[in-house]
Amino acid sequence: MAERKIKNCCMPATNYQVEALVSVDERGQMVLPKELREKAGIRPGDKFALTTIEREGKVCCLFLIKAGELNGLVRDRLEPLLK
Repeated sequence: MAERKIKNCCMPATNYQVEALVSVDERGQMVLPKELREKAGIRPGDKFALTTIEREGKVCCLFLIKAGELNGLVRDRLEPLLK
């Protein structure tokens, strides 16, 4: 059986870059710059899954994954197991 290539923006990438520096206000909120929101297609009301990576017991990385992309990732991973 031929392996199906999964097309997903959350797969390992080769182009990592700092897009912006943001700060957290006293209410714990951050503002994503307009240019980044436009580039990522982020609109008011969009939902994201926040995932983390821990090293030595501390969170070192935060990832925001669009809910629609997360659904595709889960489906693509589980579908072969259910066959």
